[in-house]
Amino acid sequence: MNILVTGGAGFIGSKLAYRLAERGDEVVGLDNINDYYDVRLKLGRLTQCGIISHSGRYIDGSIRESTLFPNYRFIKMDLADRGQMAEFFQQEKFDAVVNLAAQAGVRYSITNPYAYLDSNLVGFMNVLECCRHNDVKYLVYASSSSVYGMNDKVPFSEDDRVDNPVSLYAATKKANELMAHSYSKLYELPTTGLRFFTVYGPWGRPDMAPMLFATAISKGEPIKVFNNGNLSRDFTYIDDIVEGTIQVIDHQPKAEECPNNVPWKVYNIGCSQPVQLMDFINEIESALGVEANKIFLPMQQGDVLKTYADTSKLERECGYKPSTTLHEGIGKFIEWFKSDLNPLKP
Repeated sequence: MNILVTGGAGFIGSKLAYRLAERGDEVVGLDNINDYYDVRLKLGRLTQCGIISHSGRYIDGSIRESTLFPNYRFIKMDLADRGQMAEFFQQEKFDAVVNLAAQAGVRYSITNPYAYLDSNLVGFMNVLECCRHNDVKYLVYASSSSVYGMNDKVPFSEDDRVDNPVSLYAATKKANELMAHSYSKLYELPTTGLRFFTVYGPWGRPDMAPMLFATAISKGEPIKVFNNGNLSRDFTYIDDIVEGTIQVIDHQPKAEECPNNVPWKVYNIGCSQPVQLMDFINEIESALGVEANKIFLPMQQGDVLKTYADTSKLERECGYKPSTTLHEGIGKFIEWFKSDLNPLKP
């Protein structure tokens, strides 16, 4: 299958592109390599896939071939560039698209709202239009557990109402689901949205808790513990997320099996085992062999108390079964964090 993975220099996208190429699919990774966080991490992820730039610079629209996989290529491009995207899709004739490119981060959306409109709405619209006009057979895209917003009932189910977002980021992800549904209905484009729950592991984003905590603890700096530690998250290891995403790629929704004959689905993809924030910190402290100096702070704007995924639908329909325990996952993360592979190593 000829598959486009947008967000190809991102945390999930780079690992997914690697696994798809490894199993023999024709893969193109796409990313604008923006500077939302340290670009060295993005370049390092690309290097792991055999996409190498000795200067550290990529030219917009230029394609690089992997030195590891003859079936993997990478292009630097912005989803929001309608003309470039249209031309690119016409040239490549993709069978499937996995859209993982987005402006991430709940807290960042409070201070930089327009970045989310450009990437998450305009960019996603361009992806939908390109799929529609170029006979793409299937679109898988990243939604988020943040769509559950202020919901009290746990675990979160795909059948729950999701109309009370607490951040613009969450609102754009819900909008993506609605936009996808309209294209599935109007143009019979099969689409599946994945509501990712807190993903962690090697090569993770530096603005997420594992990297923030590990970096601060390693430097002897205090860590910020919000809501006085009274938070829980459904932490899910990167390898489990990637395997689940591949299972979804291999299970295209059929109109006759979907409500109202619209080939559209959404799935929760998490671990279904929420972890208290303090227990998560204890695992990092144990793996590093250092106790953290903690600053306890009130709840942050845009945050939620608890995330907890009901993944029974994904398990039943696609065979998803996460297998990495928190202890194992944190151990692998810290091993990478302390290694020379980590370009941000303290």
